[in-house]
Amino acid sequence: MPFSRDESGVLTLDGIELTELVQRFGTPSYVYDLDAMALAARTLQSAFDGVSHLVAYAVKANAAGGVVRALACEGCGADVVSGAELMVALACGITADRIVFSGVAKTDEELDRAIACGPHGIQAVQIESPEEIARLEARARVAGRKARVSIRVNPGLDLKDATHANIATGHAAAKFGVASAEVGRAVDMVAASRHLELVGLATHVGSQLSSTTPYVQSARVLFAIARALRQGARGRSLSFLDTGGGFGIDYGSPFPPGRPEHSPPPPPAPADYVRAVRSEQRGAGLDDLALYVEPGRSLVASHGVLVARVVQAKVASGVRWLMIDAGMNDLLRPALYQAVHRIVPLEHEIDERHAAPWRVVGPVCESTDDFGQHPLNLDPPGAVAILDAGAYGYAMASQYNGRQLPVEIFVAGGRVVGSTVRRSVEAWAEERAAAGA
Repeated sequence: MPFSRDESGVLTLDGIELTELVQRFGTPSYVYDLDAMALAARTLQSAFDGVSHLVAYAVKANAAGGVVRALACEGCGADVVSGAELMVALACGITADRIVFSGVAKTDEELDRAIACGPHGIQAVQIESPEEIARLEARARVAGRKARVSIRVNPGLDLKDATHANIATGHAAAKFGVASAEVGRAVDMVAASRHLELVGLATHVGSQLSSTTPYVQSARVLFAIARALRQGARGRSLSFLDTGGGFGIDYGSPFPPGRPEHSPPPPPAPADYVRAVRSEQRGAGLDDLALYVEPGRSLVASHGVLVARVVQAKVASGVRWLMIDAGMNDLLRPALYQAVHRIVPLEHEIDERHAAPWRVVGPVCESTDDFGQHPLNLDPPGAVAILDAGAYGYAMASQYNGRQLPVEIFVAGGRVVGSTVRRSVEAWAEERAAAGA
């Protein structure tokens, strides 16, 4: 974790006191350590054991330009799921041949954009159904170009307790991917078109995986299909296998460090997932194919923090409530996935001898605007940091209740290198008042 405390006990990121950033930029604000994200990418790149590969950063985790550019500088490509994300990736210096486009409902306009990118289009449109093949073929024919295709395979794996049900994507009832039994038909459809070329096979079993086991199981399904295709003419054009992302991170425990019995074991490092699947790739005799992975959370989540001011405390029915100015509109994960993020004071370390449970909640008029119970000192702090918020924080933020989007602050080399602008409440009110007039 890139956060530490200085001699006076103030929480710092890359040597910068977060209290200073609160005074300068206000709250709620996201703060990102770009150097730490870049290091995470370099560490993952080193795990591929010399095989041709692509680390396609999942832009949906955090599409901020500063983040995407920092990862692009470390050789990352991009996994995008919308036309807007495709435009961000290109604008941040990622070339079209290092981009894959996933998603079950790409519009015709998005397909057109992917086909038209660069001299040969993007590296691959990840097809998720036979019906989509027909749509892509029609768009490529109109454009007079040949679109490169990767078929996303649904491995039909039920993760059960391996991850939250809302982020499991590789089971038979999921909307994602082509069922294994249908892959042959999909391949034949691609082969029958003069405007499509099969270049890859892909899979993605789920997110926030806490073990390499489901990831390896999914890869085995993919590799078995690839081997079968390559025994005939249909697999000759394959150039890569994409085993997806979903590498989990350690969100830690809300309990003080003196109580380790409450902390689950941390998940494997992202490099461990790559090493495990590389072993399977070698065993399957597929080393001549490039290996793609699509990490998002694992590169950025631990290197971002959401800073919030304490609005007030409230004690009722024996419960200590701590109201902060960041809510579920700023960080949706607790409401959406029942996720727990550690919350710590900015000004001082938690004193276990005088710590008490506080129920931390935001200002949004919903009971789900609740960040859970956290141990804090009896005297409530003036400001807090919600840790491990670099992924799926700002990316999911909204202006529900007329609340403004948080500021994003980018730190590198021990200084602030960029920030976004906080929109005024007046601007939002004026816009909504004029809507429909």
